[in-house]
Amino acid sequence: CDYDPMEKEYRHSLDIGITSFNAHGKHVNLLDTPGFPDFIGRSVSVLTAVETAAVVINAQAGIERMTQRMMKVAEDRQLCRIIIVNKIDAEGLDLEGLTSQIRDTFGPECLPINLPANGGKKVVDCFFLPGGTADFSSVEEAHGRIIDQVVEVDEALMEIYLEQGEDLQPEQLHDPFEKALREGHLIPICYISAETGAGIPELLEILVRLMPNPAEGNPPPYMKGEGPDMVPVAVSPDPNQHVLAHVFKVINDPFRGKLGIFRIHQGRVTTNSQLLIGDA
Repeated sequence: CDYDPMEKEYRHSLDIGITSFNAHGKHVNLLDTPGFPDFIGRSVSVLTAVETAAVVINAQAGIERMTQRMMKVAEDRQLCRIIIVNKIDAEGLDLEGLTSQIRDTFGPECLPINLPANGGKKVVDCFFLPGGTADFSSVEEAHGRIIDQVVEVDEALMEIYLEQGEDLQPEQLHDPFEKALREGHLIPICYISAETGAGIPELLEILVRLMPNPAEGNPPPYMKGEGPDMVPVAVSPDPNQHVLAHVFKVINDPFRGKLGIFRIHQGRVTTNSQLLIGDA
């Protein structure tokens, strides 16, 4: 997403990058934001347009101040969160220690959904088809922790799991998994190397199969009115209701003029639609 000449020169994002792609039969919209603290305003502004905040941690740098701020803002916005640890193939890493630090900083609900293996050259799945040997911990232990965390939000499933001793399949865990994400009861950790591509196919599978789609995430916390008269507004992803959208990026295009990029949370916008600003 860093296509601007200055971004290429500095080798990091300076503005919001908007892109999309197809994976496993699904269409994924991705908003890439700067990681430098100087641009935190641009990063925070897009959180109203997403269901899931994917916070990337540089395995060499560890948990930085920007990481903590974005995790806190995403939590306050009631967004589902996933932590992505990048550069897992770098020299001299202590990924086990970093994982413990992540859990100490952001809570025990942060659990690996896959683990690095073969010195960071690949990752092994701990959820869909657990198996193999990891660089630290064990796949079986990580799988058990994820299952235990997910079933805690579903009493019926917990009864099956504890009393009947049945193995649970990923299909059975899909709905409670997303409920755990929405309630902040689970924050998956996955591992990748953006340079070599290790862990990227597994990450795409996690995003498509487990992260909430626009109809499944927590609705945005909109308010109507001012001061003590403010009341929450119920938002439903229903195209037949009145339009409720939020502009999260403004572009000054030299050929088209000023453009507003917005996320539609409710209703439908078509050519010649008449919209009111600030009315809910």
